[in-house]
Amino acid sequence: QVQLVESGGGLVQAGGSLRLSCAASGRTFSDYIMGWFRQAPGKEREFVASIRWSGGSRYYADSVKGRFTISSDNARNTVYLQMNSLKPEDTAVYYCGALKPGTIVPAYWGQGTQVTVSS
Repeated sequence: QVQLVESGGGLVQAGGSLRLSCAASGRTFSDYIMGWFRQAPGKEREFVASIRWSGGSRYYADSVKGRFTISSDNARNTVYLQMNSLKPEDTAVYYCGALKPGTIVPAYWGQGTQVTVSS
């Protein structure tokens, strides 16, 4: 059974930091692209960042460039999202997703973790 389990969300003041984790299990994801997405209340889910398990090829939404960093630990099958200089507009449920190469919609999703940034 494929599972993506996010953790690390919480409440933080503007300017603060959080690190999200996504632990993957149930199959080999080495050929997948791992991504972080977020959905704020009343808005559509949007792309935040992505990385290849095989290394390199990191991409970020313009809104988070220079503040967020995506990384992976292949030995732990875990992907991280380090979020610095958080803003109230970063408030959302953050989801981890596993994408097959050449696709834009994840084949697998985590359950999401809430990030709330207070002003």
